[in-house]
Amino acid sequence: QVQLVESGGGLVQAGGSLRLSCAASGRTFSSYGMAWFRQAPGQERRFLAGVSRSGSGTYYADFVKGRFTISRDNAKNTVYLQMNSLKPEDTAVYYCAASGTGHYDYFTTYGDWGQGTQVTVSS
Repeated sequence: QVQLVESGGGLVQAGGSLRLSCAASGRTFSSYGMAWFRQAPGQERRFLAGVSRSGSGTYYADFVKGRFTISRDNAKNTVYLQMNSLKPEDTAVYYCAASGTGHYDYFTTYGDWGQGTQVTVSS
């Protein structure tokens, strides 16, 4: 099990950028596949992006390709989500998640979740 804490959310104007961070506890962070999701009010949680254990492999939902970039730093036990060209429809609570199987795509079951960080994009 790994504990996850997201940070970096906030209020940004449309067209701006934010970088979210997710700090993980434990010495086995590098054995987890990691992902970012988001949930807007009244909507289901949606997969955004995933990254492999080493960071060399990534997987993105089509609607964020070209705007969002996921990465990780295993030395810092942290996974990041760089978000550019933000739109008001990107407003949501953003969550990071971990998979003990090491998988990191849309179909993976993620067993550990952070508490989320709010991102609000104003028009």
